[in-house]
Amino acid sequence: MAELKKILKGCLAGNSRDQELLYRRYSAKLYGVSLQYTGSYDEGRDVLQESFIKIFTNLHTYSGRGSFEGWMRRIVVNTALERHRNRYYLNKVDDISNVAEPVDSPGTEDFSGMEAENLLEFIMELPPKYRMVFNLYALEGYSHKEVAGMLGISEGTSKSNLSRARTILQRKVEIHLGIKKRMING
Repeated sequence: MAELKKILKGCLAGNSRDQELLYRRYSAKLYGVSLQYTGSYDEGRDVLQESFIKIFTNLHTYSGRGSFEGWMRRIVVNTALERHRNRYYLNKVDDISNVAEPVDSPGTEDFSGMEAENLLEFIMELPPKYRMVFNLYALEGYSHKEVAGMLGISEGTSKSNLSRARTILQRKVEIHLGIKKRMING
């Protein structure tokens, strides 16, 4: 913790060595976060780069309360969301009466037997509108109301997009595990 405080103090003073140390310490983990939202390795790197620029520019606003890593993660997520909003139109659902409320709580999807790399790849392959909602709801734990506000969509659209994302992921997982099982059983 003392080492991080020293690095942050150096970053605030504009010390490029400390900025590099901070980048090296957190870039891999934050790149993983950006990949969850972008869907491509190149765009993930772009979001990471933009995020670190924002981190260094806004470091003076970090109060020291709460997790510094969590503060940076929020910047990465917001940068990815901003980029998404500027690129993609999310379909609206007018009639939410036929959209089923998800039964699972956030983060309770059962992906046992899956390697993290495979699952991340499946999430990256989701259409952008589904990927954003899935990440915010299932991985970050936001409510549909919060997701709707962040993405500028209705709660019904959030629920619908989550349901579709889960269906797509479930199919991909079933196919992957089926192929894996056939390879083992030969």
